[in-house]
Amino acid sequence: MPSASVFLDESGDLGWKFDAPYRKGGSSRYLTIAALIVPHEKKHFPPRLIKKLYSQHEWPCTAEKKWKDMYNNERLNFIKNSKSLLEQHSEIQCTAITVNKEKVQSHIRNDPNKLYNYMIGLILPRKIKHFSRIVLSPDPRSIKIQSGNSLPDYLKLLLWFSEKASTDVMYRPLDSATCKSIQFVDMLAGAIQRYHEDRDNIVDDLRKHIKTHELFF
Repeated sequence: MPSASVFLDESGDLGWKFDAPYRKGGSSRYLTIAALIVPHEKKHFPPRLIKKLYSQHEWPCTAEKKWKDMYNNERLNFIKNSKSLLEQHSEIQCTAITVNKEKVQSHIRNDPNKLYNYMIGLILPRKIKHFSRIVLSPDPRSIKIQSGNSLPDYLKLLLWFSEKASTDVMYRPLDSATCKSIQFVDMLAGAIQRYHEDRDNIVDDLRKHIKTHELFF
């Protein structure tokens, strides 16, 4: 059976201040988690795409380029190049889930790590159950998984018992500053989040290549 790498990142925040507009003292109203699932023999393609963007737009290589700091033409170029990549390599999968934070109950807000794990548990198992092993790589600077191996252990439970799969899960957090695949997911999550937060349809050209989910309770 094949193996794969899974890269995770999110867009939005885990604040719960809704009595002020977002970006003007208030929290984001949505949180999006995106995942890039790449068979190991294809894992060089997403970083190659990101390196191409750095070159095309003359971004300094000494600083990570984040979606929130990109100009609109740079974002459109990412969408165009990503569409081409996913059309050429159907084995590379993208999936995402967005939660409406205002509908999250108060007792869940007290433990955001469980919400994070639950959201990932809704989108990943069926996508990865046919792999013998996955290497799971979130950005350690994003939402912290404070209970150690809770996320990989949770995924193993879902894979082994709910999906009847034998997939092993390795856990290897990677800093997005040095991992171009996580930078790819940052941009993907940002494009999807922008639709929910700002009603910007920039992600439309990618929709048929991304399995998206909404968790609005």
